[in-house]
Amino acid sequence: MHRSRLSTWLIDVPRADADRAATFWSRALGVPARPGTDEPQFTSLPGALPDLSLAVQAVDDAPRYHLDIETDDLDAETARLIGLGAVEVDRWLDCRILRAPGGHLLCVIPLHSDPEVFARLATVWE
Repeated sequence: MHRSRLSTWLIDVPRADADRAATFWSRALGVPARPGTDEPQFTSLPGALPDLSLAVQAVDDAPRYHLDIETDDLDAETARLIGLGAVEVDRWLDCRILRAPGGHLLCVIPLHSDPEVFARLATVWE
């Protein structure tokens, strides 16, 4: 048994445009832009989506959106999603990068949200 939930929506932006994009989204949504300290490629936009994280991520690739699913068991959640048709394409730190049917990227990530929020919103998988 494990739990998971949609936790993060990321706006992936080419590195050269990341600061401008973060400023745009911050002003467009009326929320602060908080640059990451441990992971400087991320700029958080706290408060934009209730119970979800929204961030701009500087990438060395084309602009796109991607979702993160947080879980208390990376192996089990990755296997579950692969069983549904996703394909693992890479890993970064503890994150598993998958491509869903249709071509969209998503990441399976370790728990990072408030434990109460996770407990309240996560789905239990058996």
